[in-house]
Amino acid sequence: MKTRTLGTLKVSELGAGCMSISANYGPPADKMQGIRLIRSAFEKGVTFFDTAEVYGPYTNELLVGEALSPIRNEVVIATKFGFDLEVGGLNSKPEHIKKAVEGSLKRLQTDRIDLYYQHRVDPNVPIEDVVGAIQDLIREGKVLHYGLSEASAKTIRRANAVHQVTAVQTEYSLMTRDPENNGVLDICEELDIGFVPWGPVGMGYLTGKIKPNVVLDQKTDLRSGFDRFSPENRKANLPILDFLKRFGKKKGATSAQIALAWLLAQKSWIVPIPGTRKMDHLEENLASIDIQLTPTDLIEIEAEFSKIKVYGGRMNEMQMKIVE
Repeated sequence: MKTRTLGTLKVSELGAGCMSISANYGPPADKMQGIRLIRSAFEKGVTFFDTAEVYGPYTNELLVGEALSPIRNEVVIATKFGFDLEVGGLNSKPEHIKKAVEGSLKRLQTDRIDLYYQHRVDPNVPIEDVVGAIQDLIREGKVLHYGLSEASAKTIRRANAVHQVTAVQTEYSLMTRDPENNGVLDICEELDIGFVPWGPVGMGYLTGKIKPNVVLDQKTDLRSGFDRFSPENRKANLPILDFLKRFGKKKGATSAQIALAWLLAQKSWIVPIPGTRKMDHLEENLASIDIQLTPTDLIEIEAEFSKIKVYGGRMNEMQMKIVE
């Protein structure tokens, strides 16, 4: 496992998204299973772990804190603020941020957060005020770096003018190309900001394991309400999986590995954070670092994808309302 740099923050070239161990993609996994998985990821070279207070809520931070406490000084922990978990909705008021950070520090069993993201941009709080509050936390040593999640290029620029943004996190994968078209990747390159794609294997779709007939639990799996994950759209998007399978066969790789290798090949400052709760999937994901896609490979992938239509939006209407 090599390292990459998000701004000035050095991390493993692949991180670990921890959310799905505890929430949102089905019922929570057994706690000891989660701890073993996170520690195994570290043993295999992962030093960058991503969580958020809203995952659970709270339970994922507790899990990550317990799993990483013995190796705290050897890892980079990213977490997020920005939701009001008591009354609902968004809340990035400075006083709320300062309250939220204390809860996250306690749950994560740490005295500092390496990378603290605003989970969603709060339209009611100027980004300058948000960054001002984070600057206070940086001065206190409670936060070392900060980032933005699902922010527009304009907001990223405004935030960076107050204090250097370390990383931007947005969904990005072979089937979700918004950051290429909305100026977000361009602004990251211009301002030396790292980029962290969440959902790098299409929220699991690009693995090829979520067939059209798989039933997603409406109570525990957010994807069950996402347009892209309707049985009709899962079927309509099968040409994507067919291509990845064919291409992967040529490279001796799985579909998920091709999807991750493609992201790693885009820019040296991109660090995907695939998530899983299964050891065999973890090993499969991490093996993607050994797949070298040539310029010819990348041209072929682009040419094929230009002929394929992606059916279904990223998330549901309510979720997309809080994406800037």
